[in-house]
Amino acid sequence: MQDRTSQQAKFHAMTEGTQEDWGIIASHSIAYSRDLPARLIAHLKLLGGDYGGFAVDRLEHCLQTATRAHQAGEDEEYVACALLHDIGDTLGPANHADVAASIVKPYVSEKNHFVVEKHGIFQGYYFFHYIGLDRNMRETFRGHPHFEACARFCEVYDQPSFDPAFEAMPLDAFVPVVGRVFSSMKNSIYLRK
Repeated sequence: MQDRTSQQAKFHAMTEGTQEDWGIIASHSIAYSRDLPARLIAHLKLLGGDYGGFAVDRLEHCLQTATRAHQAGEDEEYVACALLHDIGDTLGPANHADVAASIVKPYVSEKNHFVVEKHGIFQGYYFFHYIGLDRNMRETFRGHPHFEACARFCEVYDQPSFDPAFEAMPLDAFVPVVGRVFSSMKNSIYLRK
């Protein structure tokens, strides 16, 4: 039997694909998906050393946010979202929350997805007025079923997590949590109904 890593589809255009080709691709996709937690952790490490003018680097901020959520007894999915909420900073500095939300969407609840996706706007309540923006921009979402959840995330976990004196849990402590949360999809076009 041929090694899975050496198997490749034969087609050069999708219109030429066969069931066998797509079986090969699916087997690779399963293995690649299994490695997602490790890639997420590796990408989080890219935030280390980037202070962006803050008192702590972006990785430390994520660790503090997740630690606070963990210590408050939030569930693992919530803690994973707290850890990854700013993972988009490296590739999407102008829309980091959207990038993070796209990453977590297939694996988390609608509420947690909303919190990650909108936290940038809700966090603005604490500083937008200092940079010439409307600090009440989040009010456009008032009445949304997850408005209060996002406001609470920012108030309780996100905005206080720039403290150099706070003792955050190490990234390694969150590896099992990320592994469990990102081991199965909840919402994806690739899920069979």
